[in-house]
Amino acid sequence: MNSKNNRTWIWTSSALLVILIAYASVFPPVSKNNDEKAVAKVNGVEISTTKLYNALVASGGAQTLDSMITEELISQESKKAGIQITDADVTNEIQTIKATYGSEDEFNQALANYGMTLDDLKKNMQSQVTLKKILEPQVTVTDDEIKKYYDENLESLKVPAQVKASHISVATEAEANAIIAKLKSGGDFATLAKESSTDAATKDKGGDLGYISAGQGDPAFEAAAFALETGGLSAAVQTATGYDVIKVTDHKAASTPTLADKTATIKQSLVDQKISTLSQTWLEQKKSEAKIENNLANLTKTT
Repeated sequence: MNSKNNRTWIWTSSALLVILIAYASVFPPVSKNNDEKAVAKVNGVEISTTKLYNALVASGGAQTLDSMITEELISQESKKAGIQITDADVTNEIQTIKATYGSEDEFNQALANYGMTLDDLKKNMQSQVTLKKILEPQVTVTDDEIKKYYDENLESLKVPAQVKASHISVATEAEANAIIAKLKSGGDFATLAKESSTDAATKDKGGDLGYISAGQGDPAFEAAAFALETGGLSAAVQTATGYDVIKVTDHKAASTPTLADKTATIKQSLVDQKISTLSQTWLEQKKSEAKIENNLANLTKTT
């Protein structure tokens, strides 16, 4: 699968698992019980576990169960093939998913949006990693395909000029000028960032933004950062969020990678794309060959 398809699959599967856990914790699979407890009361009127269970099933139960059926089929096929998943396999897949985000912070925000931790993600992605291991031996990528991809996507493969920058963001120009005065008097940039910066995403990292490329952020900030020499400190820079003090610690010139530079990356991308296409037909075939009994509808309780 390509990276963004991987991302979608992971988040969907994980969200479905959250629903499943909710089912199990609220109403374990399902027997008639005349003494069921109310999970809530509204002005004395009870909301029963039955009503909650049925609402959860209606909102995603069928999709959750289908995901579980798919995971079981993959597990069975992996045992037949003698495939085992290591921690390194899972770590590598997570790195692939991270690469589809602009930064570590964006990746962590995506986890938070789904109510997940990194450990949750590691536990919930076994099926994807397993399926890739099952299907990868069936996929072939030729040198001609790699060359064609390189030629057609060269512009996007080029690396633009970058600067490695840190910043301290404050509300007013006076605050920015006061910080500049402290820095020129020997103050430590990282310490002042932790003490004074209003940017919650970077202040605990000493204001470190890593390498940035033009066209990705505030135009005034980028113009000031790219104008600085390595080791340079900016004046107060007015941005959309206030005023920034910027320090640049490295420059990287724009570059164009060679085919040899990108061969391994392109090959993996093409392999992932082919696996993404192959996985759909493979799963459909395995489901058609399997004996699957889906009794979800019979388990829905009456209120």
